[in-house]
Amino acid sequence: MTLPLTKKHAFDMVFDSQRVFRLLLEAMSRPGNIVDIGEYAGRLAGEEPAFLAVAATLLDNEVSFNAGADRVLADEIAALTLARREELGAADFVFTRGEDDMRPVIEKVKCGTPADPHKSATVVVLTGAPEGTLTLRGPGIDDRRTVLAARAVGEAIELRDAQNYEYPQGIDLIFISRGGKLLAVPRLVKVVE
Repeated sequence: MTLPLTKKHAFDMVFDSQRVFRLLLEAMSRPGNIVDIGEYAGRLAGEEPAFLAVAATLLDNEVSFNAGADRVLADEIAALTLARREELGAADFVFTRGEDDMRPVIEKVKCGTPADPHKSATVVVLTGAPEGTLTLRGPGIDDRRTVLAARAVGEAIELRDAQNYEYPQGIDLIFISRGGKLLAVPRLVKVVE
């Protein structure tokens, strides 16, 4: 008797990743707009399905990633995307939890060069529940936009801005909740009072 094959994930690597990509693009082009990828993340089995949905969308075997000391998450991302693991300072994508110390991550990730600003890292941060508001200003925002955000969002942006990157260098930040709510803060978007 032959048992039927079962799939670990119900996430469609073509169609679902296209939908997640469109939502990521919307979030990056309209900073402060919160998009919901929860439906697609729910189709992935693993420790952190929201992380996996972003990883499945952005990573492939030609880019590198770092998941810090989280071996389980790193193994899941590598198995799902075939991306290679890399040291923090050389990784193209960095996955970290908002409750972790963000300082070493923000200070060590690559920020590109003036000639090649695209060779910077994108940091994906898993956040908790919103705790306060932030007002954002920059490209893609008409004047200002106030958003409800977790503490880790403000901390990460503040640490990033303290690096005083030379334009057009910098790092892009993607914040995602366990439920799949996603907020993107590109490198030129700042927090204002």
